[in-house]
Amino acid sequence: MDKTHLYQTIEDKSKIFTDLSDRIWALAELSMEEIHSADAYIELLKELGFEITEQIAGIPTAFSGRFGSGKPVIGILGEFDALSGLSQVPCSAEKQALVQGGNGHGCGHNLLGAASLAAAYAIKEAICSDQLQGTVIFYGCPGEEGCAGKTFMAREGIFAELDAALCWHPGDVNEVTTGSCAACLQYEYSFRGLSAHAAGDPENGRSALDAAELMNVGVQFLREHMSKSASIHYSYSDPGGLSPNVVQPTAKLIYMVRERTVRQAKQLLERVHKIAQGAALMTETAVSWRQIDGTSNTLSNTVIEQVLSENLQQAPLPAYTSEEWCFAQQLKDTFHSTQLPGQRTEDDPKLQAYVRKQTQDGTKALNDFILPYDRSTAFNPGSTDVGDVSWLTPTAQFTAVTWVSGSPGHSWQNVSIGKSSIAHKGLLYAAKVLAGATADMMSNSKLLNEIRDEFSVAAADGYDCPVEYGYKDGSQI
Repeated sequence: MDKTHLYQTIEDKSKIFTDLSDRIWALAELSMEEIHSADAYIELLKELGFEITEQIAGIPTAFSGRFGSGKPVIGILGEFDALSGLSQVPCSAEKQALVQGGNGHGCGHNLLGAASLAAAYAIKEAICSDQLQGTVIFYGCPGEEGCAGKTFMAREGIFAELDAALCWHPGDVNEVTTGSCAACLQYEYSFRGLSAHAAGDPENGRSALDAAELMNVGVQFLREHMSKSASIHYSYSDPGGLSPNVVQPTAKLIYMVRERTVRQAKQLLERVHKIAQGAALMTETAVSWRQIDGTSNTLSNTVIEQVLSENLQQAPLPAYTSEEWCFAQQLKDTFHSTQLPGQRTEDDPKLQAYVRKQTQDGTKALNDFILPYDRSTAFNPGSTDVGDVSWLTPTAQFTAVTWVSGSPGHSWQNVSIGKSSIAHKGLLYAAKVLAGATADMMSNSKLLNEIRDEFSVAAADGYDCPVEYGYKDGSQI
C-alpha cells in the first residue's frame, strides 16, 4: 500500500501525540505508579475510537486499546514510566532539577508510548478506510524500569493472540535492534536476627547485617565460577538501622541475577540462594526471599527486523533546524563520549568506517542517518521485558534518534531533550516506521507466514516464565 496516507495521518494529528508525550514527561510517574499517565492514555484512546481494556493482568496501570476485527492481529507496545532522581528543567544544557529530588524521563518513555499510540491510530484510520484489514492493539505496558510489567502480562498470556508485536525505543541512532539480551531474575533477601547492645551485651545479639555482608562476600567468590555471560548485581534496601551501637536485627538485600536464558538464570539463582542460607547459618540468623520480578531473554525475528529496516528507509527522516543543531551541540558538550553510535559498530570495521564518515568521526551532535541493517547474533548483557513478549509472539524493535549522539542512558541530558522539538521529530518518525511495518504485515499473508515459521523454530523450547507469581498475587514490591 501507499504509506504516504499513513504518514500524513500521523502528521495531521501530530500535536495530539507530541502534547501527550509532553504531558507524560511532566507527570514523570515511577514504575507501577503511573496512575495519571495511564488515565491520560485511556482518555485519548477513547477519544480516538479504540476499545479499552483496563487493569490487564491485575496491574492497575496496564491497559490496551483495540480496533478492527479478525486476522491478522498486530500489537504495538507502549511504555510511560519514569526514573527517580532525574528531574530536570526541559530544553536546557545545564543540569538543573525542575523539582528537587523529583523524577524524570531519562529513558524517554514519554516519547516511546506516544509514538506507539500514533502508529496504532494511523493503522486504525487505514482500517476504517478499507486500506487494511485486521486488528491493531496498542498495549499500555507499565513498569519497564525495574518492575517488568510486560512479564506479568505475558504470564497471563496477554500477547499470545498476536500474529506479531512491534516496539521501538528512544536512542541516539536510527537502527534495527537485533541479537539477544540477557534474562534477569530480581529477588529480595530478608535476614532476621536479634538486637542487643553492641558493647554491653554483644553475645546475645545475632546480626542480620553481618549475614547480609557475608552473603555479599559469598557471591563475590561465586563470580569466579560462573559463565562469562552471567552477571550479578545487588543493593541494600534495608541496612538494619543507623546506630552502630546496636546489633542490627534486620537487613535486606536486592539481587539481580542475569544469564543468557531464564533456565540458566534460575540455575545460577539457586547458587545465590544457597549462599544466603550459608550466611544465615554462620550468623545464627534466619533468611527468606521473595521475587520482585524477572525478564526473559529476547528472541530475535529477522523477518520482522528486515521489515523494520525497510521502513526506516521509507519513512522521511527528520530535518533539523540550525537552532536544534546548536542545542544538541550544547548538550553534547556536557559529557565525554568516544564510542561510535550503533549496536554493532564496535565489532564491525566496515560499519565503523561508514559511521565515522556519517558522523564526521563522531563529532556530530545528532546522528541524522540510518544505520545499515545486518542480522546479528550478538549478546547484549542488559535486559528488557520485551523479551517476554518475544516468547509469545514474533517481536522486533528499533531505535530512533531522540537524543544527542553518545548521550548516557538514564541521564539528565535525555530528560532535558525529551520535551524538545528534536525529540518530537524523533517521535513522529518512529510512529511512521511502526505504522509502515504494521501495514506491511497486515497486507501480506506470505510475509506473516515467514515470520511465524521463524518464530516456531526460535521458540521451540517454549516460554519459561521468569516470575513465580502473578502480579495480583502480590509478588511485586
